[in-house]
Amino acid sequence: MSRREAFLDRGVGESRGVVLLDGRPERLLIRRDGDPAALGLGARSIARVKKVEPAFASAFLELPDGHEAIMPFRSDAPKPVQGAAVEIEIRGEPRRGKLANAWQLAEAEGGPRLLAPPPTLQEELQALTKGDRIATGAEAREAADEAEAEALATIHALPGGGSIAIEPTRALTAIDVDTGERAGGDSKRVARQANLAAITAAARLLRLKGLGGLIVIDLAGRGHDSNAILSGLRAAFAADNPGVAIGPVSRFGTVELTIPRRRQPVIERLVDESGGLSPLASALRLARMLEREGRSSPGSRLTARCAPRVAEAFADLTLAMTDQLGARFVLEPQAGWGPERLEVTAS
Repeated sequence: MSRREAFLDRGVGESRGVVLLDGRPERLLIRRDGDPAALGLGARSIARVKKVEPAFASAFLELPDGHEAIMPFRSDAPKPVQGAAVEIEIRGEPRRGKLANAWQLAEAEGGPRLLAPPPTLQEELQALTKGDRIATGAEAREAADEAEAEALATIHALPGGGSIAIEPTRALTAIDVDTGERAGGDSKRVARQANLAAITAAARLLRLKGLGGLIVIDLAGRGHDSNAILSGLRAAFAADNPGVAIGPVSRFGTVELTIPRRRQPVIERLVDESGGLSPLASALRLARMLEREGRSSPGSRLTARCAPRVAEAFADLTLAMTDQLGARFVLEPQAGWGPERLEVTAS
């Protein structure tokens, strides 16, 4: 029977919730100071209908604080009226280049305003693990760092040998299964074992990365056991229901499925459009390094070095960092450094 454990890492400017499935990261939930509450998954608001697009069966909404969302409606249902107020719930967080997805709950009155914020990280972790114990402190920091590193990786080893590569594109997420040097008898049996292991790993990793939409898995080998593959997919992705749809194994050795897009992909929280670690993500890492060095060197003066863009992003964390450590740290921007190069020393 699968076992899930919850961890909550509270840091300067950011909190990270982690769920481990049988000891491996399955979920990474990131909340940062300043995240718009109205755009969080599960948030409820009064919104104003800005524009109705009957051709797309959708309406554009104005949310509290000037944020926007898109709201689909059934083509055979009454269309929203421009300027009207509606009560909505966020069912899909905004993604890069995409608005948040909202669902109408009822008609309403008045201007845009927040009715209920999204669940707290603690509430989400308890719901995901169906338990009350949430580990914190150093144990949670280690679990969150491990989850973040795995979420950013592209190639992941499979138990028993082989690997899968998970690569999101604008249209879909491609998953390639590679048997590598996996042992275990004839090639058909090896491929079958690798494919079933890949399906289980892919389900966990897609949840960890926060990826949804169209998923295409390129299976290893030929002459696949379709019944075993589809049975494995249904079991592995059961935790993502409702809304998962699984297609047949094609004659090309691929299988397609769709998973509802609910959360902003973790990679969008951590990297910029160029694919490198974002200045803010680097600044938050630097804050954790300062915390760690501050605990191990009490009373010492701390010097943090980073790229100028990271130093700019760190400016918003300075006050909270000072509350943690006092005025015993200094930030020294280093020209020519990349965002991932960070250094903290004590003297």
